Amino acid sequence: MSQFRLARISLILAAIGLNAAPALMTSASAQTAPATPATSAAPTKPDTVRPDLYKLLEPGMIKGLIDGKKFAEVQEKVTAAEAFANRTPYETYVIERMKFALASASGNDALAMSSLEAIINSPSTPAADKPEFILAMGNMQFNAKNYPKAIEWMKRYISDGGSPTRVRGSIVRAYFLNNDFAAAKTEVTAMLAESEKAGKVPPADDLRLLATIAGKQKDMATYTATVEKLVASYPTEELWADLLHRMYGKTSFNSKLQLDAYRLETTVLKQMEAEQYVEMAELALLAGFPIEAKKAVDAGFAANVLGTGANASKHKSLRERANKNAADDVKNIASGEASASKLKDGTGLVNLGYAYSTMDEHAKGIDLIEKGIAKGGLKRPEEAKLKLGMALAKGGRKDDAIKTFEGIKGTDGIGDLARYWVMWLKRPADTAAAAAAAAPVAK
Repeated sequence: MSQFRLARISLILAAIGLNAAPALMTSASAQTAPATPATSAAPTKPDTVRPDLYKLLEPGMIKGLIDGKKFAEVQEKVTAAEAFANRTPYETYVIERMKFALASASGNDALAMSSLEAIINSPSTPAADKPEFILAMGNMQFNAKNYPKAIEWMKRYISDGGSPTRVRGSIVRAYFLNNDFAAAKTEVTAMLAESEKAGKVPPADDLRLLATIAGKQKDMATYTATVEKLVASYPTEELWADLLHRMYGKTSFNSKLQLDAYRLETTVLKQMEAEQYVEMAELALLAGFPIEAKKAVDAGFAANVLGTGANASKHKSLRERANKNAADDVKNIASGEASASKLKDGTGLVNLGYAYSTMDEHAKGIDLIEKGIAKGGLKRPEEAKLKLGMALAKGGRKDDAIKTFEGIKGTDGIGDLARYWVMWLKRPADTAAAAAAAAPVAK
């Protein structure tokens, strides 16, 4: 946020035509009129410049001096012009335009803002041009870090007929940079709501801003909800890791779902920490899924986070145990279907089906899990549906997986897991472009 800056003054001026001498300085009659002393009365025509004043500010001459960076000479001529008595509003307007062009070229922001304010308030300024001039003033005040004034001018731009969509993002950032987080949050929340109501993907910059504001206000509910939206539309490794970390940290998160959480994490992240691979393998062995444990350990070794350091021997021992149990499971898994079918409830079939899915036999696994759910009597039916959804997802049945996950309810973390699986399955097709659009969220 600290690097957010609007267009440079020179670009603003070029866009609205204020960085050059005004085209309508004098009428033909004024140019050919006889010389008039500096102390003479002002001309009667309201939109003309008296000849002596015109000589000081002739457009071609001033442009040549500015292009040649002869700023001191331009300033001398402007000062002389300002000494003329009884200036008309139009003559004052022309002088201010010249001062503005000089300030733009020489980088004198203070003079530029002073002159622009005079131009805005001049009766000679065309009414149709004023909103753009007012917007330029707001941008310059923003760049000068005078955020209250920037907000004031940008709001005036809207009230004078300017497009709100052109400045609302700047206004909310001005509030933020002025440490008025409550106002910034109100504004950006309204902007995001309008985007969503219109069926548009919320802008990444606005989502990041809201997340940053929520973090500063220690509003973790808003922070997490906003990160979820960022992950849904602009997924990155960092955002996924942050989101899952927040899920684990919830007091309502049921530790019994930790293995399920790792199953999601190994899917959405390229790599986990050594301790996570170890814990996932241990939990998988304890739950009766040794193939899954073996895959977790193998992934840790492939990532070079297991098998090294002070715990290298422990990692090797875990790998040997996982390999042995996995080999035994491959030999004996086929004999388990008959015994699982004889049980009063469908738990055995669900677990057996998921075991087949860990062996990449997804079709057989899905069939068994569905039979187990249909049999009923499950103590934790939502977890069975979660296993079905994961098997469907890994088996390439995306739409069925999404439908299954969307039917899972629960406040102990399982609802979050199901929603995050849906977010993963519905992630943007061009994830590289989405990731490029999403910078890290400031915390």
